[in-house]
Amino acid sequence: MEALEQEALKAIREAQDLEALKALRARYLGRKGLLTQEMKALAALPLEERRARGQALNALKEALEKALEEREKELEKEALEKALEGERLDVSLPGARLFAGGLHPITLMERELVEIFRALGYQAVEGPEVESEFFNFDALNIPEHHPARDMWDTFWLAGEGYGLEGPLGEEVRGRLLLRTHTSPMQVRYMVAHTPPFRILAPGRVFRFEQTDATHEAVFHQLEGLVVGEGITMAHLKGAIYELAQALFGPSSKVRFQPVYFPFVEPGAQFALWWPEGGKWLELGGAGMVHPKVFQAVDAYRERLGLPPAYRGVTGFAFGLGVERLAMLRYGVPDIRYFFGGRLKVLEQFKGVL
Repeated sequence: MEALEQEALKAIREAQDLEALKALRARYLGRKGLLTQEMKALAALPLEERRARGQALNALKEALEKALEEREKELEKEALEKALEGERLDVSLPGARLFAGGLHPITLMERELVEIFRALGYQAVEGPEVESEFFNFDALNIPEHHPARDMWDTFWLAGEGYGLEGPLGEEVRGRLLLRTHTSPMQVRYMVAHTPPFRILAPGRVFRFEQTDATHEAVFHQLEGLVVGEGITMAHLKGAIYELAQALFGPSSKVRFQPVYFPFVEPGAQFALWWPEGGKWLELGGAGMVHPKVFQAVDAYRERLGLPPAYRGVTGFAFGLGVERLAMLRYGVPDIRYFFGGRLKVLEQFKGVL
C-alpha cells in the first residue's frame, strides 16, 4: 500500500495537464481502478485484518482525492495564466481601423431639404408607400376615368385594400397601388388635423416607366403643404425663394410658369437659377390647393363624424424630386448610380454630413 501511495502521489504531482490528471483519477479511483480493486478484495480477509486494511485504504483514498484536487487547481491556474499571457493586449499599439458606414446621398439631400423648411416652421410627416386609390387619386380631384390619370404610370397591386388604415385608424377600402407621388399625404394629414399648419412629406414614390440616366421607376419626392386663412400665391413664391437661397446662395432666383395639375388651381412649374451651372433648373410643380381637394377632405371627415374644417381657408402645395438635386449637388451623372448598390459609388459619401 505504501508503494501504491508513493506511486500515485508522484504521478499526480507530475501530471502536465487536466487530461492526464483525469486519466490518473480513473486509474486509481475509477470503477476499475487499483484502489477500487483493493476495496473489493477486503471481503476475503478475516474480520480484524479487514477492519485495519479498510481504514488504511480509506485514508489512502482521502489522500489521493486531496492530491488530485490540489493538482487540478494548480493546472487550472497555470492554464489561465498561459491564456492571459497569450491574449495580452498592448494598448500602446495603434488600433485596428474599423469599417465605417455612411448615409446614402439621397438621404443626405433629403435631410438637407427638410432642415431648410424646418427652419421656416414646417413639420416633417410620413405616410404609407402602399396607398389606396382614394387617397392617391380620387381625393386629389383625379376621379376614375379622368384623363389626368394618364400623367402617372401606376403600379397596381392585386386585390383590394381591406384593412388598410386611414389617417385616424379607420378601415380604407378600394384598389391598392404603390403611391405615384407624395401628394396623398396632403389628404391624410388634413383629414386628421385642422388648420393652420405647415408640413413636409418626404418619401419614395413608384411609377411604371422606362429607366434611363435621368428616370427611374423608384425615386424620391418632397411634398410641402401650407394651409390657413389668407394664404396666397405670394406665400408660395416666398417659400420657394427661401429654398433657392438656401441651396444656391443669394444670387439664385426663382421662376414660375403656368402648368396644369388636377389638385392645384392655379398651378405652376417652378425653376431655380443655378449660378454655378449658369442655367435654370426645372425642379418641381406647385400651386394653390384646389377647392375640390378641401371639399373631399371635409366630406371624408364628415363620414367619420368630424366637423368640417376647411371651409374659408386657402393653402398652397409644392413637390420636387430629390434625385435631381442630389445629382447636381454631388456630381452624379446617372440616376441609376443611386440604386445600383455599388460600394465604389456610395463610399464617396461617407464623409459628407
